[in-house]
Amino acid sequence: MNKTGYYTHAACRRHEMGAGHPECPARLDAIEDRLLITGVGDALERREAPEASLGDIELAHDRMYIASLRGLSAGLVEDIAAGGPDHVQIDPDTSMNVHTWSAALHAAGAALAATDAVIAGEFENAFCAVRPPGHHACRDHAMGFCFFNNVAVAARYALERHGLQRVAVVDFDVHHGNGTEDILGGDERVLMVGVFQHPLYPFSGTDSTASNMLNLPMPAYTRGAAVREAIEAAWLPRLEAFRPQMIFVSAGFDAHRDDDLGQMGLVEADYAWITTRIKEIARRHAGGRMVSCLEGGYDLRALACSVEAHVRVLADL
Repeated sequence: MNKTGYYTHAACRRHEMGAGHPECPARLDAIEDRLLITGVGDALERREAPEASLGDIELAHDRMYIASLRGLSAGLVEDIAAGGPDHVQIDPDTSMNVHTWSAALHAAGAALAATDAVIAGEFENAFCAVRPPGHHACRDHAMGFCFFNNVAVAARYALERHGLQRVAVVDFDVHHGNGTEDILGGDERVLMVGVFQHPLYPFSGTDSTASNMLNLPMPAYTRGAAVREAIEAAWLPRLEAFRPQMIFVSAGFDAHRDDDLGQMGLVEADYAWITTRIKEIARRHAGGRMVSCLEGGYDLRALACSVEAHVRVLADL
């Protein structure tokens, strides 16, 4: 049995938000190519991500919001048939095409299927190579390239459908996971720890009043040594004390020094180190159970190499 599952779906490539948009289908191609040429992909068990059910998405999102997205998607099909535009704008950075609804369902479905497989003992852990990403998606609105909050849906699913009592969410994207905090803030069954650049979009994360949130805002140009030190001092003791039964990771790689959407200074070795620390906690308290979902990362070379480093640790390579 392979210890690490790898979930993706072709629908995740068909969602796109226009020429030149950084959150593009080529991100998944770059990851796939890197895992292929390095041989890392051979150590993973690939699974095709199913669509999430709307009932499961409602664990984290408002029913009317879900219905509005579905309606926008259906309306877009009709508009295109009538010669109208092929995208509908959600916010200045985020838009839908006719494939976005399906891609978002498969992205959330990957996280749920991975959760099922890890809890069943089929894998120790899993990585979900999916898009659109999720951690800016709030309970009742899309933003920041995100539609459904894949990690928040999966965390609630583990609690509600599988009966776990304590789960942790770890977010190391360069941007604060405001949507995840919006959904999970105040839920004492969840501990969320995050590190991100501040100030930077979405300009949040420094004023949380929820006791289950531990945010580490970092100034621009912070390098790996300082991030590691902060994680050692703050995250790890809280995670140890919390004793999570499963860990969900919002794996954003845009804090890499080569990524233009942020100004942080992490490199592949830092992502490997962070993943190792998380994995040690998971093995001590959760039987190793982890599900990691792709978030940001927009320099294609840096993204691919960073995902490789992350997955190598997950798979004990």
